[in-house]
Amino acid sequence: MSSPRRLQARARVNPSSETSRSDVQSESLESSLLRLVNDHQNSAIRLREHTEKSKKEAIKSASRVSDLLVEAVNGGVEECFVNEKRIEVEIRALKTTIKRFAKQTDQWLASTHAINNAIKEIGDFENWMKTMELDCKSIAAAISNIHQS
Repeated sequence: MSSPRRLQARARVNPSSETSRSDVQSESLESSLLRLVNDHQNSAIRLREHTEKSKKEAIKSASRVSDLLVEAVNGGVEECFVNEKRIEVEIRALKTTIKRFAKQTDQWLASTHAINNAIKEIGDFENWMKTMELDCKSIAAAISNIHQS
């Protein structure tokens, strides 16, 4: 390709009949260059649009993948959370049951101690009765001895 300076230099050297021919050539060269520049700009614009479109699609795809990953992870987390709540409810129920059993056990221990004390008292009463019976027999024997003498 010729540079614009060479074209100007040729235009100065050429006679006037060739000047019109060179003007036509320079116009066609100029129009060709303008067409090339316009084609380049249009292809650059199309390339930029295609790049933007690809970028947006990539962002959408990345967002979708991210959402799917979050859903996959959250599904397990949600299941763990539900299980945790169920376990907490069971723990509360077990605490209530344990308190009830502890209270019942305390009542049984109190009743057992009361029965043991009653049995001890019966044993003490029985011993007292035996002691009284022996004392009464001793007194009766002493009275009978006194009376016989």
